[in-house]
Amino acid sequence: MLAKKLIDAAADASADYVKFQTFKAEKLVTKFADKAAYQKKNDQKEEGQFGMLKKLELSENDHIELINYCASKKIKFLSTAFDGDSIFLLKKLGITIGKIPSGEITNLPYLRLMTQLFPEIILSTGMADTEEIAAALHVITNAGVNKSHITILHCNTEYPTPISDVNLLAMLDIQKHFATKVGYSDHTLGIEVPVAAVALGASVIEKHFTLDRKMDGPDHAASLDPDELKAMVDAIRNIEKALGDGIKKPSPSEIKNKIIARKSIVAAKKIKKGETFSEENLTVKRPGNGISPMQWDEVKNKKASKDFEEDELIVL
Repeated sequence: MLAKKLIDAAADASADYVKFQTFKAEKLVTKFADKAAYQKKNDQKEEGQFGMLKKLELSENDHIELINYCASKKIKFLSTAFDGDSIFLLKKLGITIGKIPSGEITNLPYLRLMTQLFPEIILSTGMADTEEIAAALHVITNAGVNKSHITILHCNTEYPTPISDVNLLAMLDIQKHFATKVGYSDHTLGIEVPVAAVALGASVIEKHFTLDRKMDGPDHAASLDPDELKAMVDAIRNIEKALGDGIKKPSPSEIKNKIIARKSIVAAKKIKKGETFSEENLTVKRPGNGISPMQWDEVKNKKASKDFEEDELIVL
């Protein structure tokens, strides 16, 4: 089964979750719905959305098999539900996170059902403006979902998304407006933008991947291959480590360099015992294991307690 190979690739890349899509084509689109422009370009079969999606449905038994396979590979299973029956199915199967896709952000009955059944919500916001996000969030919180259990994903739904349309700073605007956790659902080519999103504070990254970008289907061309997926996850893990705790202090690895890189007050030339320290007989040089140059004014005009050779560390 192709889905299991995708799970293998996600697990090998050390992703936290592998996410599928749960839907019934009859519940999702009319038989007359046209494909998006990118879908027509990437999947040139003479069929509408209904025909394309009908072939991609996963049955309840498929879901159970994939959930169990994820458990065996030690990776978490998640799926986006696109209709009421699919929401109930995921709930029945023990899924606790409700992933709301961008296209459902203005679907009031869907939002109400999703947020009544799932205690944690991830909300994608492609094609939405601030007012539409606010309206959806109002429905979600009114259903009793605590804001601390809501993550809002900035997203652009063009596949692939032009770099000039990413507007990554909008993720920070979402965080400022709604005081929730934020993340980024990425459809750009490559891995630079999701890695940058993590550096800006994204707690969730969603990214399409495929086993082969030449496979049939509308999304493969804009997806990562397994090697790229691993490179993205590795880069994100490094960024997470690099972010640290946000408190400016010397790191354990650099403490040893303080003596080498900083300076001390030393004798600029020979100084006799009893001589007054001055601008003429003092200077500042490495190493930094003597009196700090920040104490220059305290040292100047004091009397030398002993003879000092040139370059010798000054002591009081």
